[in-house]
Amino acid sequence: MRLLIITYGTEGDARPLAALGCALMRAGHSVHLLGDADTLDSARALGVPATALAGDIRGTLSRMRAMRQIERALIRIVEARTPEWMQQAMALGAGCDAVIVSGLTAFVGLSVAEALGVPAIGAMMIPISPTAAFTSPLSPLRLPRVLNRSSHAFVNHMVWRTFRATTNRGRVAIGVPPRTALWTAHPVLYGVSPALLPDIDDWPDDAIACGQWVPPTTDWTPPEGLLDWIESGPPPVYAGFGSMSGFDAPRVRGALLAAVGDRRVLFNPGWSGIDTTGLPANIHVIGSVPHDWLLPRCALAIHHGGSGTTHSACRAGIPSVILPFAGDQPFWAGRLRALGIADRVLSGRLPSASGLRAAIAFAERSDTRARAASLGAAMQSEDGCATAVAWIERRVGGRTDGSRTPHDR
Repeated sequence: MRLLIITYGTEGDARPLAALGCALMRAGHSVHLLGDADTLDSARALGVPATALAGDIRGTLSRMRAMRQIERALIRIVEARTPEWMQQAMALGAGCDAVIVSGLTAFVGLSVAEALGVPAIGAMMIPISPTAAFTSPLSPLRLPRVLNRSSHAFVNHMVWRTFRATTNRGRVAIGVPPRTALWTAHPVLYGVSPALLPDIDDWPDDAIACGQWVPPTTDWTPPEGLLDWIESGPPPVYAGFGSMSGFDAPRVRGALLAAVGDRRVLFNPGWSGIDTTGLPANIHVIGSVPHDWLLPRCALAIHHGGSGTTHSACRAGIPSVILPFAGDQPFWAGRLRALGIADRVLSGRLPSASGLRAAIAFAERSDTRARAASLGAAMQSEDGCATAVAWIERRVGGRTDGSRTPHDR
């Protein structure tokens, strides 16, 4: 099979799709990944052919000073780039057997698949299929269970309304008519562990929680001195906020330093802009290090609660202290709290040393560590990439009659 994968966002969006693309290639299929230029290093490291979409998400976000600015900036990027992204995807997708669509480019990919007459398969890291089990992860409010299913429909339709005009401009340019309704009938694969969503029993058959999409183990060599530092004392705390920016970096820095005290900490500033000068000797600054190598060597992880980091910490069998800022991050904090491996849901916008300190103390309790280890063992038995590849082979590879997949209007 020839497969086009399209996404746009931060490294947390591109990395799992690179892992999925690598798994598909190892199964004998041809893959091409489209994503933001600054997020494609993982694809290239895995040998997955990748092309940069127009735009510069890291440069855009680095200029933002508030979360609301970031949200508006992302909307403006999609509005400005959607027609161009469709043209790029059409050129690279010619002759493909299916389009795998994700994140901010979901409507782009769905439209291109329709124009090419091939199936579209959702590939998401956030559970957006309607369910009564929990409120939509993108809802700012937690609702009574009776409203949960409708919250998903409401949020999904609001996203469609936001991007409908630019989507339809792009659709007309690639030769398909404008749409009035949101897509609802395409299958969706989730790079999400079923162990983190244990209470869903009402998803349709073509919404699948595969397990985390992680790349194959490689002979990665740590920077000089890192392993020696880790092994020179008790397991350290990992602290990092991934691709997050636009928050009060000095306030987060102050709260973090006050809360960790004299604990040994590995700190990855990521895209945060947090000042790393003048840190105390117990804080060791690192760059990007594979989570599957690093986190099992740590005692706990303090992070923003992105889907990828949350899953990686859980797979490593360690507790999390989540400082959520936006999007689905409070949702993952709530899921870990429900599973007993994280404490209260904190605020990344208004962090406090006392709140972080209490959450760290909860993470260090023996019963918390035991629950985290048990969850990690369960997740280690999952093979999210293999599950997704097998599903795609059955669904797409089994279409031998040359038929085209209808797209719901």
